Amino acid sequence: MNRTDRLYALVEELRAVSPRPRSATWLARRFEVSVRTVERDLGALQQSGVPIWAEPGRTGGYCIDRDRTLPPVNFTPSEAVSVAVALQSTAGSPFEQAGNAALRKLLAAMRDDDTESAGDLASRVHFVGALGALGARETSDRDGSHAEAGIPVAIVDAVASRHVLRLGYRDRAGNATRREVEPLGYIGATSGWYLLAWCRLRHGIRAFRFDRIERVTATTEVASPRRVTTEEIQVPEGDLRTLALF
Repeated sequence: MNRTDRLYALVEELRAVSPRPRSATWLARRFEVSVRTVERDLGALQQSGVPIWAEPGRTGGYCIDRDRTLPPVNFTPSEAVSVAVALQSTAGSPFEQAGNAALRKLLAAMRDDDTESAGDLASRVHFVGALGALGARETSDRDGSHAEAGIPVAIVDAVASRHVLRLGYRDRAGNATRREVEPLGYIGATSGWYLLAWCRLRHGIRAFRFDRIERVTATTEVASPRRVTTEEIQVPEGDLRTLALF
């Protein structure tokens, strides 16, 4: 059992017997590690905000507040990244540290392979402008009414799987083009959210604003991974920041 799985299992073991305590010796035997390792793991959980405390005495041990901990919850990589994106709006607020602690708990409960996938997806999410202004935008449709801009599922799936997309796109000047693009990630800005992709029509990296994408079709072609640096991404609003998940 790796350390991440053991931390998760320790919490669940203490929850199962709460409010009774478990000794470090008992837990060490249960997880086939040393007492010192168990104590170090429990210390790490305490530092991350898990309500664990030690009760002294011959029948003492470690206890957890069952009412202040969650039962087993499975998060997908996309769900973990969505929480991290939402937490960007707490930067500089009284809730920043609490939000970061919540994210660490979420990641600790995930499987190692899901955590790795979440880290990969987060590395492809970038921000420019004021983080607090990010969010859904309203866009004008053809009859002049307004509708909340939504992200097509085909795009979300393609970013995760790297499937090539065919786009019907209308640029800032109103010119309509058809593009074949290799999805690379996302950019969030005060002006809205963008699809970051390698454009085969322009032979370069481009950012496509979601409310200007008129049609999208996913192909079966999987694009080869492209290593993109922030210096290669041209943004007009300021410095580019990549989402930090860990």
